[in-house]
Amino acid sequence: MAEIEKKPVKIMETVLRDAHQSLIATRMPTDEMLPIVEKMDKVGYHAVECWGGATFDASLRFLHEDPWERLRKLRAGFKNTKLQMLFRGQNILGYRPYADDVVEYFVQKSAANGIDIIRIFDCMNDLRNLKTAVSAANKEKAHAQVALSYTLGDAYTLEYWTNMAKQIEEMGADSICIKDMAGLLLPYEATKLIQALKETTKLPIELHTHYTSGVASMTYMKAVEAGVDVIDCAMSPFALGTSQPATEVMVETFKGTPYDTGYDQGLLAEIADYFRPYRDQCLESGLLNPKNLGVNIKTLLYQVPGGMLSNLTSQLKEQHAEDKYYEVLEEVPRVRKDLGECPLVTPSSQIVGTQAVFNVLMGERYKMVTKETRDVLSGKYGATAKPFNAEVQKKVIGDTEPITCRYADLLENELDTLEKEIAPYKEQDEDVLTYALFPQVAMDFFKYRDAQKTKVDAKVADTENGAYPV
Repeated sequence: MAEIEKKPVKIMETVLRDAHQSLIATRMPTDEMLPIVEKMDKVGYHAVECWGGATFDASLRFLHEDPWERLRKLRAGFKNTKLQMLFRGQNILGYRPYADDVVEYFVQKSAANGIDIIRIFDCMNDLRNLKTAVSAANKEKAHAQVALSYTLGDAYTLEYWTNMAKQIEEMGADSICIKDMAGLLLPYEATKLIQALKETTKLPIELHTHYTSGVASMTYMKAVEAGVDVIDCAMSPFALGTSQPATEVMVETFKGTPYDTGYDQGLLAEIADYFRPYRDQCLESGLLNPKNLGVNIKTLLYQVPGGMLSNLTSQLKEQHAEDKYYEVLEEVPRVRKDLGECPLVTPSSQIVGTQAVFNVLMGERYKMVTKETRDVLSGKYGATAKPFNAEVQKKVIGDTEPITCRYADLLENELDTLEKEIAPYKEQDEDVLTYALFPQVAMDFFKYRDAQKTKVDAKVADTENGAYPV
């Protein structure tokens, strides 16, 4: 029998970004990451995802850390491994569309501080919202990967995905990622999808999924057999549940096959041993909710990504309406359909989820509407795969003429204004970008940073109680 040609599958490691974002609300501090970097650098990963997504916001807001400083420290530690980030197209790492000059500058600074691969996606899969970021990445000689937000619905046929892939290749992207944020891609569907993409494009294909619905490892196996180039995994202490399949399990699965990664299980075990005590600590403190580690097949019914589920629970808890949980879950697909059957991924997942909560609590659909729902129906977030529900659109935006062009084309450059506003606090070029994304949170952080620098007279410092008069 002819020997099958060797095609080792590559693994992108998510433990420093998506894994802790999905399981512990992005709360892993930089100091927890740095001691293990040297060992992780020896594995031979395709890349390590360590930045972007919600890490930027969480670093500033909850950890009082400068995200740029984190990136520089990780870059200094990873001598041989490519570093990857997640980038929300025209929304960068924030929740609104930004002007092109801010997007370009952000890409430039991300590359300058150490990012090699920029995974760029748009919550509507509107490719017009990715062009600026892709061109900027090309210009900075960074690897531009375009991620398609995978979702289910009448519009999302194999033809839809292969058409997208062709356009992405023409756009100048270096690779394509199928971003299955809710764990909706089933094993045999993965075979069909990867084969179709491989026949359509010469670009490398990467697959990203979450374990939420319980099928992810099987999906990876079928995808690898179908020729996928890279799969996204997480070290076992931060794998499964709402996170990714476990790195070590995948390495063992393909051992001795044509897809053998060649990674050293002994080294991976040492890395897992490092993260395990921190995971246990998160369980004890309640930061890691055991619910996030279970399998929820309802994901396939409601298409609600893991992060969105925890969001909905906390919104209902605040309103003392936890009994309405299942009503809200059933309302989510209806709102999604009204909003053009968009994929549910940040920020569209939050927009649809919050609107579903309002619709249920008010007892009348769209009686109260968020600014973001209004923006979606006005076309500010881009074109959707299906048309909006005309009645809902009329109820929400009235006679306002919806936008059909790329919304960023209507935005004036913002950098000069932002630079002026932030001048008194600026300590590094990157500060203007931090401020652009999260003005209020950035200001609080800059003030905190200044306070840390204030000199304390050792003689009057109350060291015993840790209280230092400033």
